[in-house]
Amino acid sequence: MQAAQTTGLILGIESSCDETSAAVVERGARVLSNAVASQVRTHARYGGVVPELASREHLQNIVPVVRAALEQAKVTLEQIDAIAVTEGPGLAGALLVGILYAKGLAFALNKPLIAVNHLEGHIHAVLLEARMQAQTVAAPLLALVVSGGHTHLYLAEERDGLWRYRNVGKTLDDAAGEAFDKVAKLLGLGYPGGPWIDALAAHGDAHAVPFGPINIKQKPYRAATETSPRFLFSFSGLKTAVLRYVETHALRERIEARRAALAAMENPNAQDALPLCDAETLGLIASFQRAVIDDLLRKTVAAAESLHARSLIVSGGVAANRELRRRFTHEAQQHKLPLAFPSIALSTDNAAMIAAAAWPRLAAGEFASAALNADPSLKLG
Repeated sequence: MQAAQTTGLILGIESSCDETSAAVVERGARVLSNAVASQVRTHARYGGVVPELASREHLQNIVPVVRAALEQAKVTLEQIDAIAVTEGPGLAGALLVGILYAKGLAFALNKPLIAVNHLEGHIHAVLLEARMQAQTVAAPLLALVVSGGHTHLYLAEERDGLWRYRNVGKTLDDAAGEAFDKVAKLLGLGYPGGPWIDALAAHGDAHAVPFGPINIKQKPYRAATETSPRFLFSFSGLKTAVLRYVETHALRERIEARRAALAAMENPNAQDALPLCDAETLGLIASFQRAVIDDLLRKTVAAAESLHARSLIVSGGVAANRELRRRFTHEAQQHKLPLAFPSIALSTDNAAMIAAAAWPRLAAGEFASAALNADPSLKLG
């Protein structure tokens, strides 16, 4: 195995859920390619990711996606200095496809293999673009990683060339993105739910339904977590409140009519759903989105102030939400707290963030062993 980098080119591979992605990134600061094969159409008919189907799609996509990433970057496998791959968290079968392929490449090419935590990858999506623009993100930084599977707060800083993380907040049940997906499905909308909610909420009254603040009592969770209840998230109760509203306001018939109308369309989107949503439904959607963002914003800003963070980053699929970006930007300005988001392309799962997160490890000679395996519940910090 080669121990020293030459050009700093890392081939990243990401297959933790329903996106097969490969990317070539130079020294964690320059994206040469970022190829992604989406499985959205495969899973949309089920209203969520089906693990067995995800694994099958990864098996079909991994070779052409890696080939596309190399071709876009105009490099060969021999020019790559290391192979980086997502170790976890994620779906076991999906992770294994990427890991086994990466291990095979590393062995065949005699290149270092670097294991990357998917959550760290989301943080490095922001750091990567900051480096590309010659900007510095002041540390310690507070990172909100918010996606379909995760809602976590991390305090991060760089020490001895490597980033260190402390988990200071997390969700106790549904992640924010999962809540978006479930509410969208409940209301007869498409998958993934985030983009549908984002688009339709702009047409509704965000205060039409008085969803109150989400508060978590300390006692039930004191033994289960060391995290302060102030920085814990829970969205299952809000999801139940939406269901209760649907039942008490007789929305079922309208929902089923909307679901049937969208099912009859080929590749429907939120604009197709808009004329199928009345003012009451749009108000419910906007109020739900407002309640989620209220909770994320309130607890993230409180954590940043309490932990004396010098900057704030928000990453993950939900970070693409336009209203979330607008409100976080406004609040950060009010608190004079530097804030950074990834570009929309790097908000969702991608391999560029995996390759970027691997760069400090390549520079430090921190490589994975041949025994590397998938860890669906891998923690960060």
